[in-house]
Amino acid sequence: MALTHRQLNRTTLQRQLLLDREQLGVVDAVRRVVALQAQEPASPYLALWNRVRGFSPADLDAAFADGRVARGQLLRVTLHVVAAQDWPAFHTAMRYPLRAARLGDRRFTSTGLTIADADALVPGLMEFASSPRTAAEMEEHLAARIDGAPSRGVWWALRTFSPLWHHPAGEPWAFGQRPLYRAAEPYDEDPLESLMTLIRRYLAAFGPASAADFTRFTILPRAKTAEAFGKLAGELVEVEGPDGRPLLDLPDAPLADEDVSAPPRLLGMWDNVLLGWVDRSRVIPPEFRTLVMRSNGDVLPTLLVDGYVAGVWRPVDGGIEATAFSPLSEQAWDGLAAEAAALASLLADRDPAVYRRYAHWWQTLPPAAEVRVL
Repeated sequence: MALTHRQLNRTTLQRQLLLDREQLGVVDAVRRVVALQAQEPASPYLALWNRVRGFSPADLDAAFADGRVARGQLLRVTLHVVAAQDWPAFHTAMRYPLRAARLGDRRFTSTGLTIADADALVPGLMEFASSPRTAAEMEEHLAARIDGAPSRGVWWALRTFSPLWHHPAGEPWAFGQRPLYRAAEPYDEDPLESLMTLIRRYLAAFGPASAADFTRFTILPRAKTAEAFGKLAGELVEVEGPDGRPLLDLPDAPLADEDVSAPPRLLGMWDNVLLGWVDRSRVIPPEFRTLVMRSNGDVLPTLLVDGYVAGVWRPVDGGIEATAFSPLSEQAWDGLAAEAAALASLLADRDPAVYRRYAHWWQTLPPAAEVRVL
């Protein structure tokens, strides 16, 4: 029997800890959902607030400070937070797109250095970054070793694919817009085994899903993942999706009942539950997709109502402004108001105007069904 669209939605929310906040430590929570998108420093905190019962931002601060979780370039060549114990396998699995995205770009090729030159610089850079370094310090280190080549272009490439973590630098969200960098602990992982590990973890957190969904989530090309999926063929099961196409899953992975209720949530920017598949309609109604996913790749803070994106939110004087794209029931508004009150309390201690630099997107939204300050 095929999964219904609603059952796929509920299963997704269950695996992403969005059906019910769970009593988990921050490291276990991060591992359960694979990774937290972290282009904006606040987003991992809001992701965990939406998923963990009794979440305290100080718990994530502590995990960053003692190295139990790491922030660095990973999935989709964007910043993510992962458990430190997962970094070696995940970074090894993502090595190809991390390198290809930069070493073939004109900003690197125009420096006159070769790929071999870039690789030769990495060991020294890692040694230099055994203590936290600023970007300026890293560029200065490279400039002394590349005989006049533009160090900015070289650093731009190396910071993306080298095993570098961002080092926490204080409030309000552990990292600012100008991070410090430090080298990850050395590791030597098998690339194929690492990729198989990432596929299993992806399916546990985002499945049932297809190989194409995995490639969209990671931007690993299918030609690079085919061998790993082939070796996993006897380990994975097929589930018929709502459109009749087969989806892959782990054999013991739970499937949610379609009738289970889904509580309202106020998701932060770039929450991965919006980005895990080719067909994002399992969470985002197609008519709303371009409203929350903007032309340059920004993904706005969203309202989830009955398990689906229903609008966007932003902080304003007096509370949280919620913009609904279609009419909502008073019961839905009451649920959103309770979430907004809790969110405003969390933001008040950290950054009441979080995501302020993205406010211009609200000027481009079409007329909404309703806007309320909660």
